[in-house]
Amino acid sequence: MRILYLSQLVPYPADAGPKVRIYNVLRHLARAGHQVTLVAFQRPDDTPEQVDHLRQFCHDVHLVLMRRSRLKDAWYLGMSFLQRRPFLIARDTVAEMHQLVKTLVTQNEFEAVHADQLWMAQYALTAKQAAPGLTTVLDQHNATYLIPQRLAESSRNPLLKLILKRESHHMAHYEVAMCHQFDRVVWVTAEDKTAVSKVAGEVVDVVADTVIPICVDPETKPVVPRLKTASRVTFLGGLHWPPNAEGILWFAAEVWPAVQRAVPEAVLTIIGKEPPAELTLLGLQNLDVIGYVDDVTPYLRETAVYIVPLHAGGGMRVKIVDGWSWGLPIISTTIGAEGIGYSDGQDILIADTPEAFAQATIHLLQHPEAAQQLGQNGRATLEAHYDWRTVYQMWNDIYKEKDNA
Repeated sequence: MRILYLSQLVPYPADAGPKVRIYNVLRHLARAGHQVTLVAFQRPDDTPEQVDHLRQFCHDVHLVLMRRSRLKDAWYLGMSFLQRRPFLIARDTVAEMHQLVKTLVTQNEFEAVHADQLWMAQYALTAKQAAPGLTTVLDQHNATYLIPQRLAESSRNPLLKLILKRESHHMAHYEVAMCHQFDRVVWVTAEDKTAVSKVAGEVVDVVADTVIPICVDPETKPVVPRLKTASRVTFLGGLHWPPNAEGILWFAAEVWPAVQRAVPEAVLTIIGKEPPAELTLLGLQNLDVIGYVDDVTPYLRETAVYIVPLHAGGGMRVKIVDGWSWGLPIISTTIGAEGIGYSDGQDILIADTPEAFAQATIHLLQHPEAAQQLGQNGRATLEAHYDWRTVYQMWNDIYKEKDNA
């Protein structure tokens, strides 16, 4: 099929969960013989070389520059209150993108339009209006309304809590309405599918749908040999994303002091762009805030424990799948491991309170053999259930059905 693929970001390098999803879906669609034209929002740090890389499996690539500012964000926040429209959707409504999509579908004979994540759904509907015969597919990485809802639950700021609750409310209604307008909706997790289906307080039919998890490439992500002297407790993730920032601040303030008292040589290592300034205000010892790095391998070799201390968010945390691919022993909260098929105590440890998380971390630091076995079991789970070359065959059914319709 000739597919117009709409993405909110340039998916290379595949260094974040959404990028991993998009990158490997694009690879599979090309491998399956589909002709894919990628349309994406471009950030200032996306390079021509990164875009050219995508042309290996995309028939064509078109970009629209994403322009954001705090002043614009304030405007869109105000408008979202007046219009009862989600702020996150209003912020990414760009006339230039609507026009580009309309032009492409009128000048080319596409058979399907694929919207990656809820942010791009409005543009897929623009394509459908311009070319009514198009099959529409929405790839739902998250139950998006759950993200502000969970952030509101953990927020201590009354004004922020109010804003987040309103955002969640508006997003929930928008999300259900959008799902109803697509021919197919693909979900990353069954939990998200259920959450959106029940958003109105009763089971809501959100069209014929399929669950396809985020998968990685085990062939290009080998196990990282760890040093016998490994002592890092490592968090890896973009800290511009509020659930990540909130999670690591919780761990640093509530969990780390107990770990440090028990294992003084351990080092809390935080890797990811835009780390919150509050970290430096906690006065912690053995804190190593790295920021963004192109190659995390040297830090992974020194990692004794890999942590996912999240209390908000939605969808599936690819950082766990990545950790399994590297053969790392992982500790996560229940929400952090949501949407992933795991066995607590076998391929991951689950801990939700500061005391339980600290005890699990101390245990792995003091028992490297147990940590090694946990990492090996995680790698086995990855290879069995999260290899894109096998799991993404499910995408063939999404488009095959429409081919035969």
